Amino acid sequence: MKHRYECLMALDTRGQEDSVKEILERLESEFAHEGAEVEQVQKMDKRQLTYSPRHIESAYYANFVFRAEPVLITKLRTKFKLDPVVFLQHYQQLPAKAGARTSS
Repeated sequence: MKHRYECLMALDTRGQEDSVKEILERLESEFAHEGAEVEQVQKMDKRQLTYSPRHIESAYYANFVFRAEPVLITKLRTKFKLDPVVFLQHYQQLPAKAGARTSS
């Protein structure tokens, strides 16, 4: 059974030739390629980090809302951990949409 999730990502775009829009489109297609149904991509601003690990002082934030099987979260974490653009990632399960029926 698929659940709704959100993934907040901090992206390190330093030295990237691609624009942020192109990076987000690539990440969205990777979610879809793995079997997630992306509902929404919320593009956030570039923000300063409170501490600078790995000498990164700011990152561009994006929030992906998607539906996927629970086992897919581990696969996505592993895949994006290897992506040099993805600096931080956090997954959280969301409640079902209002009006959506749950199958019992």
